[in-house]
Amino acid sequence: MNRREMLIRGANGFGGLALLALLADRPFGALAANASEPSLPTRDLLPRAPHFPPRARQVIFLYMDGGPSQVDTFDPKPRLTREHGRPFALPMEPTQFNDNGTTFGCPWEFRRYGQSGLPVSDLFPHVGQCADELCVIRSMTSLFSEHTSANYFLHTGLGLSGRPSMGAWAGYGLGSVSQDLPGFVVLNGGLIPPGGLENFGSGFLPATFQGSVFRPAGHAVANVQPLEPDPAIQQRKLALVRQLDAGVLERLGRVDALESAIANYELAFRMQAAVPELTDLRGESDVTRKLYGLDADFAPTRTYGLQCLLARRLVERGVRFIELTCPSTGGDRWDQHGQLKTGHENNARAVDQPIAGLLRDLRSRGLLDHTLVVWAGEFGRTPFAQGADGRDHNPFGFSVWLAGGGVRGGCLYGATDDYGYKAIENKVQIHDLHATLLHLLGLDHRQLTIRFGGRDMRLTDVHGEVLHPILA
Repeated sequence: MNRREMLIRGANGFGGLALLALLADRPFGALAANASEPSLPTRDLLPRAPHFPPRARQVIFLYMDGGPSQVDTFDPKPRLTREHGRPFALPMEPTQFNDNGTTFGCPWEFRRYGQSGLPVSDLFPHVGQCADELCVIRSMTSLFSEHTSANYFLHTGLGLSGRPSMGAWAGYGLGSVSQDLPGFVVLNGGLIPPGGLENFGSGFLPATFQGSVFRPAGHAVANVQPLEPDPAIQQRKLALVRQLDAGVLERLGRVDALESAIANYELAFRMQAAVPELTDLRGESDVTRKLYGLDADFAPTRTYGLQCLLARRLVERGVRFIELTCPSTGGDRWDQHGQLKTGHENNARAVDQPIAGLLRDLRSRGLLDHTLVVWAGEFGRTPFAQGADGRDHNPFGFSVWLAGGGVRGGCLYGATDDYGYKAIENKVQIHDLHATLLHLLGLDHRQLTIRFGGRDMRLTDVHGEVLHPILA
């Protein structure tokens, strides 16, 4: 054999090895074996092409449960401070509890950070250092002023239960990159939002797209620990389950609930190896641990720091959509109807350093450019007091921010009035936020539909405009 013949034969052999590896991948192998019509779970798990080139491949949603106050975080209002304690000068909309007091100035100072000079409250000194990564939307609005409906609206685009969460829509549109972990993971810090697990549900989409809730410590996922010490025994059990399931499918035909259950069962088997590796932090340096606040004195900071670190590790493993819920700080979530100063300081102390650590770590690893980070609560809070030292719910104008994933850094979009009460410039609706999120993932929100109840349903319903001015 001469050198040319050896290279030709060797090239063919390497191609065969590559094909063998692809066929060993369950979704690809199933598709190759039945190219005409793969099963529903197989279709769900396969990565799918976006409508157009995406700016972001994955999303981390930092959900701030309860509604942080915009005028105390990212929307400074000097007039509010000057008129603290005076009767509120604008007409008041009906509030959740109607115990309205006087004008309530911000208890914290604002400072300008970075080259952009973005103003950030002293509640967030660490996040402030990342100001040039942030695009703050100051004119967000919601249609609901009650937690449960507002949470459903933020997560699913409708103020009622039963609709798919935005994480489920992302998986439906793009499939899953990771075959050993769910495409939509919720890292539960301890506080499940009002409205419950339906905030993370799949609604009328196949059940394979619903959010899987992980705990940041201990056994991350219930009932995924290997049941048998010998992997061969576990494999034989799974093979028997597949055989039995196939028999049921042959008799009943395709049923989403059954096929999705099969897919989820098989995914759980693969997670028995993937989840322990995900949560094993022994390979993380002391510098990284400190960056996320895992050595902090405040226990909620350590909890949220672990969530943020796991979010980065999930991004590295191809998980499409990751949501973080808030840790308990011993008081209320960001829902300070009283004792605003103590409550907001505790909640900010829990998340400030971990969020900044996440942004810095993603940037240093080259992950932020294709990872969209979203910070948002379900609404904001009133610029006048509830009682003496609290703030009521305010859906008329509040702040959220985005970073990475094709968003302009160090920018402001929209504005509220002089008191931070209502959006008056570039008013943004939740549907606009959803349309922009999908656009950055390479999906046209008008084309991402599923037929249900006699009509084509979508995350944005018949609304939503992409916020092109905030795109890089």
